[in-house]
Amino acid sequence: MKSLCVVVHDVAEARRGGCERVIAAVREVAPVPLTLLAVPRFHHAAPTLSFEQWLGEHSARGDELALHGYTHLDEGTPQGALDRLRRRVYTRGEGEFWDLDAAQATARLRAGIDWFAQHGWPLRGFVAPAWLLGPGAWAALRGFREFVYTATLRHLHLLPGDERIASQAIVYSTSTAWRRGSSIAWAAVLERTLAGSPVLRFELHPHDADHAGVRRSWQHALERALHQREASTVADLCERWRQGHAPTVSADDESRAPAGAALKAD
Repeated sequence: MKSLCVVVHDVAEARRGGCERVIAAVREVAPVPLTLLAVPRFHHAAPTLSFEQWLGEHSARGDELALHGYTHLDEGTPQGALDRLRRRVYTRGEGEFWDLDAAQATARLRAGIDWFAQHGWPLRGFVAPAWLLGPGAWAALRGFREFVYTATLRHLHLLPGDERIASQAIVYSTSTAWRRGSSIAWAAVLERTLAGSPVLRFELHPHDADHAGVRRSWQHALERALHQREASTVADLCERWRQGHAPTVSADDESRAPAGAALKAD
């Protein structure tokens, strides 16, 4: 049976209310397992005890917690107009792991791993903010045995090697009316295009339940997908894939920005 994953991005104290609304909207459709992308120090703010307890409760209920950067901020200096457009306009300065060298990326990954370990949360996945992974981040990731997968906009990558699973993400952008309208239209195209894909990912952000049109779009798409697909966390899907599938095509260098990542989801 084909698979689907529901992933919630930017899970942090500052975005907790939006995340809770998204999770509630998912539960209106079905009680599917979720992958929650948790940020240890979102915009440098320390998490509260209540937020960490909330994460622990989700983990205990069977949802997956995955590491989602460390600060979720790109504080480097863009090099040239195209890089500035990508990092300051399209991804709104949140592509944290795009311009880090291997040592910097390693330090942030280690700090995130330690945060998970302090709370006893299982950790198998890392997803970079805005799906942007530069060469240094790729090199650092492959040095950690804690991570069995990472994700880009179009693929799930099984670590530490180069095996990957084709899996285009359905994602929305909600900050303006034209972005919402464009996202709804593009999601409808993707849903039809990806009908035969073995893995479908719904990648939701904290504002995706705040606008009725966007919420209806992904809720209806999720409901339709569940008639033909089995829902699981990303980590469980990757484990099943590793056990039951032949190796897929080797990954090319996705350190170049994925085309779809240009439109920063909110």
